[in-house]
Amino acid sequence: MHAKDFMNVIEMNGTGGAEVLGLGTRPCPQPAPHEVLIKIAAAGVNGPDIVQRRGLYPPPKGASDLLGLEVSGVIADVGASVKAWRAGDEVVALTNGGGYAEYVAVHGGHVLPLPKGVDLVDGAGLPETFFTIWSNVFYRQPRIKGARFLVHGGAGGIGSTAIQLGAALGYEVLATTRDDDNAAWCLELGASRAINLLKEDFVEITRTAGGADIILDIIGGDYVQRNIKAARADARIIQLAFNQGAQVNLDLMPLMLKRLTLTGSTLRSRDDDFKTAIAQDLRAEVWGLFTDGVIKPTTHAVLPLAEASAAHAMMEARPSRHRGKILLKI
Repeated sequence: MHAKDFMNVIEMNGTGGAEVLGLGTRPCPQPAPHEVLIKIAAAGVNGPDIVQRRGLYPPPKGASDLLGLEVSGVIADVGASVKAWRAGDEVVALTNGGGYAEYVAVHGGHVLPLPKGVDLVDGAGLPETFFTIWSNVFYRQPRIKGARFLVHGGAGGIGSTAIQLGAALGYEVLATTRDDDNAAWCLELGASRAINLLKEDFVEITRTAGGADIILDIIGGDYVQRNIKAARADARIIQLAFNQGAQVNLDLMPLMLKRLTLTGSTLRSRDDDFKTAIAQDLRAEVWGLFTDGVIKPTTHAVLPLAEASAAHAMMEARPSRHRGKILLKI
């Protein structure tokens, strides 16, 4: 399989709204010795893409300036030191940028086989959320069946992945959303309780249930203090985004009295060895769950690459009308 000399990509014409995205042409990348070249079938659209497009999340040094942190496709070429992959393999991969294109070069350790039973296009929606949730919630952490896991934004890409993984590992999952239909969908994914925030108070419901052992939050703002109130003693609160703002006034006394751990991270800046370790863990512990039908992709919409701006507008729409993942098909 041979790559083209030039490829179509989505470029940013400055920073700002979704309208800054447009088609462009770039030379096709060549894989370094430790990389594979993937002919992309589809790319996932994620929150960090939105933030980078707005000019608030510059790519790390050495990364592609193109958007796109996850892809599915077929390996077109392999670097000289790559032994685990060969041309023609169907794969999914976590990228460091460059996914909104026809080809991308990816570290060989950040590639996973397409799970059995998963469509190649749907596979593009797996890496970013599964790497993120696994590394923050489950990797090298004690797993206690029956632990209460509160997931905010349960109908989104991050939330739907967290619900499925939590339920598959025997956790009691509570999920928040702002729509009755989305709440019903969260229950279908494995949540034992779905909380419509327009009608119910997640703090009251969680405390009545006994408090949360783990809380996953993408909201920020006043949710930070409310999460502390909803947590039980010795709980972990994991912050992955701040859709309502990163600047908060915080009373630390409850944090101390409950012995809580408040933490957060970004995946893109982690080193290659860490991402490789997460990929290996996912392959060993999670990928078989797709084959068994325990977990599944959550594709909401698939748009052509040229309609990247429409995909971003769909993700940013408020109130949100999408659930699960939005993908760009190449």
